[in-house]
Amino acid sequence: MVKLTGCVSRTDSMSMMKKSIALIQRKVVVWMRQGISPQRLALTLSLGFAIGCIPVVGIPTLICSALALALQLNLPAIQAANYVAMPLQLLLIVPFVHLGGRLVAFGSGHAIEAGALLHAPPLDMISRMGGLAGEALLAWLLIAVPAVALMTATLTVLLRRVPALAAAEAGD
Repeated sequence: MVKLTGCVSRTDSMSMMKKSIALIQRKVVVWMRQGISPQRLALTLSLGFAIGCIPVVGIPTLICSALALALQLNLPAIQAANYVAMPLQLLLIVPFVHLGGRLVAFGSGHAIEAGALLHAPPLDMISRMGGLAGEALLAWLLIAVPAVALMTATLTVLLRRVPALAAAEAGD
C-alpha cells in the first residue's frame, strides 16, 4: 500500500477553512475597533458614502484617502462606504448637473445636447464640461452637507447598539 504524503483530507481542509474564517473575523473586529467610537465610525461611514456620490468620476477614492489620513479616520471603513456609493454616484450625475444648472444664474439654462457638445471644438467642449461639473459639484455640496449630518446622527444611534463598538465609546 502506498501512502501519499502532502495530501490533505477533507476533514483537515474544513478545519483549516474554519480556522481561517475565525482568524479573518477576529482581524476584522480588531480592525474596525481601532480605538474608534460609534460616533466617529458613523462620521467616517457618512463621509465615505457622501464623497462616493460626488458627481465627478475618479476623484472620490483620492478624496476619501486624503480625508481619512488628515482627520485620522478609519481608512478601510471610509473606502468601503465610498465603494458602496459608487453605483449611486453614476445614477446621480445627471440629476446633479440639472440641479446645479438651476442653482447657478449664469448656468447653461437649457438641456444638454450631447450631439452638439460632441461636435464642439475641443477647448469649447472642455470648457462646457468643466462648467457642468462645477454646477453638479455645487448641487452635490448643498445636498451632501445635511445628508452627512443626518446619516451621522442615525448611524451613531445604530452603532451604539453594537456590543463590540460600545466598548470603544469611552475612548472618544
